Amino acid sequence: MSDVTLPTGPARRPARYRSATAEPPAARLTLIAVAVGGLGLLVGAPLLIVFAEALVGGWAAAVTSLASRDAQSAIRLTLLITAIAVPMNAVFGIAAAWFITKFDFRGKAFLITLIDLPFSISPVVAGLCIVLLFGANSALGSWLGGNGYSIVFAVPGIVLATVFVTFPFVARELIPVMIEQGHAEEEAALTLGASGWRTFRTVTLPNIRWALLYGTLLCTARAMGEFGAVAVVSGKIRGQTATMPITIEMFYNEYLSVAAFSMAALLTGFALLTLMLKTALELRHADALSATRRH
Repeated sequence: MSDVTLPTGPARRPARYRSATAEPPAARLTLIAVAVGGLGLLVGAPLLIVFAEALVGGWAAAVTSLASRDAQSAIRLTLLITAIAVPMNAVFGIAAAWFITKFDFRGKAFLITLIDLPFSISPVVAGLCIVLLFGANSALGSWLGGNGYSIVFAVPGIVLATVFVTFPFVARELIPVMIEQGHAEEEAALTLGASGWRTFRTVTLPNIRWALLYGTLLCTARAMGEFGAVAVVSGKIRGQTATMPITIEMFYNEYLSVAAFSMAALLTGFALLTLMLKTALELRHADALSATRRH
């Protein structure tokens, strides 16, 4: 019998079976350059232009433009609408996610589609629907106006438009998380005698808190920056129903470029702040997961 020499080292993989992530350095650098270049062109450059144009007359001119009566009214209205719409969407999002994930019923897929509807249609169409439903020419709008409850061209109409446009953010963050968690922990708490509210407060809410915070922050950023739906229902009444995005358009059309870009820079700062908070929460969530896995 002839001697057979066995290989002593690890078998070498043929070149044609190269790993899918082992691109040549030139290909990796090209992909990175395209990604960074596209991000810089589409996001970085516009942001730099906004802040540069806002400060073209100096800090004093920018601060003075933001201190005007119209600018202050727009800032207050935007913060008021956000403070109303975001908690409403948080409550609606939790209720919708709970209903969809905890119960089986006919029409669940249709309900999920309805939740995604604001992502699919133009905000201008949403604003037009509110005008047709609550406007002075409609039966409901005429009755409400006759009793002193104005919806269109008033703050309630802006709230409705903002709530509609931003509704999916919280629900869409919560639904996948609650599906992944299942029902076991809630059922165990109920079996041990906990009430439904206590089960939600001590079991469900801690498990969904990160997703709820993410959705709330995204909802906040969109609520402050919404233009299309609000422009239709607000009437663009200066000092009364003009939010920050609408006031930016007004200033720009009146050739008040410093005021327009200063307001745009402030609105951008609000959005960047929410994104920074979201990133901080993600890092904290990752640290919490790592600590849990170590224990």
